[in-house]
Amino acid sequence: MDKVVATAAEAVADVPDGASLAVGGFGLSGVPNVLIQALYERGTGGLSVVSNNCGAMESGLAVLLAAGRIARVTGSYIGANKEFARQYLGGELEVEMIPQGTLAERLRAGGAGIPAFYTPAGVGTQVADGGLPWRYDGSGGVALASPPKEVREFDGTEYVLERGIRTDFALVRAWKGDRHGNLVFNKSSRNFNPLAAMAGRVTVAEVEELVEPGEIDPDAVHLPGIFVQRVVALTPEQAADKKIERRTVSRSVSWSAAPTAN
Repeated sequence: MDKVVATAAEAVADVPDGASLAVGGFGLSGVPNVLIQALYERGTGGLSVVSNNCGAMESGLAVLLAAGRIARVTGSYIGANKEFARQYLGGELEVEMIPQGTLAERLRAGGAGIPAFYTPAGVGTQVADGGLPWRYDGSGGVALASPPKEVREFDGTEYVLERGIRTDFALVRAWKGDRHGNLVFNKSSRNFNPLAAMAGRVTVAEVEELVEPGEIDPDAVHLPGIFVQRVVALTPEQAADKKIERRTVSRSVSWSAAPTAN
């Protein structure tokens, strides 16, 4: 039951070229950067990645993307990642873009053993009808387009059939975890992490704080250890290394003195 692995390198040592990966995180929040870096240093390539986005600010999956290690991305957001956009439009990368809620449910469904489900999201668009560019030819043309999906009517409303997602491996980051793999996520870093963990056949979690079994209140567990096969404890320095994608500040407001009664 002790799922702790000594190093991140050891935890991803059996991830082969061409493997499929579900990766947690949203922007720069909750991204398993240490595991991604270990995969990069190992030299693994030809990866099919399922993640909300593909990293940002040369962090997260952007490390693998820039090195040409990713062959296909299933996600819902390109954002300001210029290298992601360049590879996609240049025909170097196959990309399946799907609605964000559908992505979340496809990961959850796969992890729950549900092969497919119907959703109204995307009905009447290329999501259902097909024709979304999965790969460009490098000259502005479409080399590979999405196929049409089954659409059925239930109680007068049309729904499109979406497949659950299962991947060979999953990489996630948690705030706290125990040796049995039970995980707790901190605020917004929870995002896609539990769903990605469920979808992986072998799930590796990097945790900012490792505790002993029983120290986490069962009611506080966000993801039970049944979905996690390996746990890597981060060093204090690794746990504290958190980047901010966009810094915002508010202008200080000068408040006048409250009126006083005479």
